[in-house]
Amino acid sequence: MSLIVKICGLSTPETLEAALAAGADMVGFVFFPPSPRHVGLAAAGTLGQQAKGRALKVALSVDADDALLENSIEALRPDLLQLHGKESVARVRDIKQKFGLPVMKAIPVETSGDLAAVAGYAAVADRILFDARAPKEATRPGGLGAAFDWRLLQNLDIKIPFMVSGGLHAGNVAEAVRVTGAGGVDVSSGVERAPGIKDPDMIRAFISAARAADVVSLT
Repeated sequence: MSLIVKICGLSTPETLEAALAAGADMVGFVFFPPSPRHVGLAAAGTLGQQAKGRALKVALSVDADDALLENSIEALRPDLLQLHGKESVARVRDIKQKFGLPVMKAIPVETSGDLAAVAGYAAVADRILFDARAPKEATRPGGLGAAFDWRLLQNLDIKIPFMVSGGLHAGNVAEAVRVTGAGGVDVSSGVERAPGIKDPDMIRAFISAARAADVVSLT
């Protein structure tokens, strides 16, 4: 099965087009005002139409209430919900049941102890995303350009697909795939020239490097 490549935090037609044209499998849109990648509902609607049928659309939220989720879903018409906060197992289950969409739960990783949460979330989510744990003083849980020790995911016993994010860029994505055996990679700050400002050339380079890594892993 080929590697899934997700470009997250897209907010302009130009950078979205770069990701789509380069063959991204998933494109992510952030509905979280503290993030420099936050998109408004009107912009999300326009970008969603641009991506429709070309890649899976992912709506990222952080501890969102039902109203925010409903508004973002109505605007973007996503294929997948990414829950990137401290949502409990019960909350993940309830969101999936209420909105009828597949759910990807992000789990912050710093030590092996953080993986204790995997079993509970894997029982209710459709996909797990492992991301580096944010510092305590951080204003948002992801998109900070930090990586975690990928070796923590070796020999991971998980029954659903998982992806890796956190500090990925064109220069290290192949190593991340090799070490973790992940079925997908997710990048945001690693394809930006400034916080929230995606770079089309960096997007293309990341996708190219991920595809090359995938070919190596299959041979």
